[in-house]
Order: sequence, then structure tokens, then C-alpha cells
Amino acid sequence: MRITAFNGSPKTERGNTHVMVEAFLAGAREAGAEVENVFLAKKKIRPCTACNACWMKTPGKCSQRDDMDGLLAAVVASDVLVFATPVYVDNVTGLMKNFMDRLIPIGDPHWEKDENGEIRHVMRHAKPRKIAVISNCGFPQQSHFQVLRLLFRRVARNIHAEVIAEIYREAGSLLTIPSPELRRSVEDYKALVAKAGREVVESSKLSAETIAKLERPLLPSENFVDEYMRMANERCDQIISRIDS
Repeated sequence: MRITAFNGSPKTERGNTHVMVEAFLAGAREAGAEVENVFLAKKKIRPCTACNACWMKTPGKCSQRDDMDGLLAAVVASDVLVFATPVYVDNVTGLMKNFMDRLIPIGDPHWEKDENGEIRHVMRHAKPRKIAVISNCGFPQQSHFQVLRLLFRRVARNIHAEVIAEIYREAGSLLTIPSPELRRSVEDYKALVAKAGREVVESSKLSAETIAKLERPLLPSENFVDEYMRMANERCDQIISRIDS
């Protein structure tokens, strides 16, 4: 099995998203998968110009020459595509959206009906694919992933794929805060994400137990949301005061 993770965080290795992706791929590799971790911020990917050349003139090949040539080849060769992104304005990052727009060459301009009778494009490559989604946000509530949960189900439908794993982490900044008090919780969480990676390779899905654990707060506490909000506001005030001084 070949798994390719496309990380849309501008912070690359320094980001909270990378902590999650690294753990997931480590588990997948341990289970025997061939894995690759791609940082979209390190690639030159121009915006789609909607010229339709990849459908009509040069089928399957974009008219623009940039790093998407290699990324499209990686997409076609992969069994599992991992879309990894922090939440920006209730959605994926601009880097990720740009990458997703440029996936159009894997499709065909002709239309067909899916199993529910809804119109979609035909795929140029018949190989079945699966999708895993990895995301984190700064806010301390899982409700902030509502858009991504729907978005990637629609993406999967459009590219004839199946979402087999969703890993969402609220309060993502806790993953990279250098705090001794947090170390055990973060390491336990990384081990859980690695387990998810192994399950994807071994079963092509996550167990109900793993899903339930992934949805739990990183730091279980009755007042976690209010405490986290207070700390975040205090941190903002500290930064602003240093800038003003």
C-alpha cells in the first residue's frame, strides 16, 4: 500500500499539523505501507486558470509547468491520499485549496451519475482510492471541523474515492507547546494517531474504539473550554503589550 500525505500547513515541519501527520505515517509505515510526506508550502503550485486544456487539449496533463506534474503522478500512484491541513476561516488553507483545484486533470470532462443519481465527472484513472483527513484548529471545540467533515465527503464523491479516516484535533497548539505538564498527554495522543495509521493499512478503516478516543479532548476537564479561552486571551494580551512597548 502506498500512502501519500499532502500537508497544506504554511508552517511545514514547525506546524501542529506535522505532529499529527508524522505520527500517522509512522504507524502506517510500521504496518508495512510505503509512505511519503509532501509539504505543499515547499512546492511551486500556480492557481488553476480554468483553461480546460487538461480535459480537452492535453488530456490528463495541465498546461502549466510547475511542481503539480510530480504531485499529480504521486496522486495517481497512491492507494491512500492524506489531506492534512489546519483550519483557516472554517476551511482548508489556501495552499491546500490551490492543490485541490489543480487535481482537475485526474478527471474527465464527461459526466455520469453516481449511485444516488447525482451528477459528477468521470475519472480518468480507474484505480480505487481512499482518503484520510488530518486537521487541527486553534479553538478548543470539535465543532469547528463541521465544514471539513462535509467538504472531504464531497471531494471523495467527486474523485470516486472513500473517506476511511478522519483525525481532527481541537486546541492544536497544545501539540507543540514545550510544556512538561503536557508531554505525557501529547505522547499518548501521538501514539493513538500512530495506531490510526496502522489501522488504515491493516483494515482500511478506523475501529470504533479509535474513533471515539480521537474525538476526546486532549486534556479532559469540565472547564477545559473556558480555561483554554482564558489562557489564549492572556497570551494575546501579552504579545500585544510587548509589541506596543
